[in-house]
Amino acid sequence: MSKGEETRAAVLDEAARQVSLVGLGALTIGLLADKTGLSKSGLFGHFRSKEQLQVAVIDWAGELFAERVLRPALKMPRGEPRLRELFDRKLRWDNGDLALPGGCFFTSVSAELDDAPPGPVRDRVVQIERDYVDTIATVFRTGVSEGQFRADADPEQYAFDIRGVLMSYHLASRLLADPQAEDRARAAFEALLRAAKV
Repeated sequence: MSKGEETRAAVLDEAARQVSLVGLGALTIGLLADKTGLSKSGLFGHFRSKEQLQVAVIDWAGELFAERVLRPALKMPRGEPRLRELFDRKLRWDNGDLALPGGCFFTSVSAELDDAPPGPVRDRVVQIERDYVDTIATVFRTGVSEGQFRADADPEQYAFDIRGVLMSYHLASRLLADPQAEDRARAAFEALLRAAKV
């Protein structure tokens, strides 16, 4: 990795941390200059506009999510073990050892952009969210094909339900500081698995 690539990676890492805390709209070249000790002009050389910076940090956070959550989970045996690992790692990404300081980057950014008009920034977040839900549905579908879940179980509905549990967990654990948030999320996950089993 070249010096320029190392600098860009360090800046994007800090940008992801800041977005998790203050939101995508508050992310500026000036904020990053303050946090990284780099000059505004130097940072402008990496990101020519606020939109380019936002898309770059979304892509960076997507890669962090893949590295910390998706790839390790997808190494687990197919079906239920893989679903369990996906769920556990997503909880830890929201509020645990895999988390950014403000919790799930994508839950926070999604709330910020849900009513924004289509464009490169919103479209990129939408694609990452859709890909994640598709991953859950695909992993569930393999469990159906392996006979672990009922043949008539709906993978898309299961993914929707799990996403709802995870969003509730984020709200309960981060905003409400509910000490039972994780236990409740895990109980909901187990109930959904039991309902899907043969």
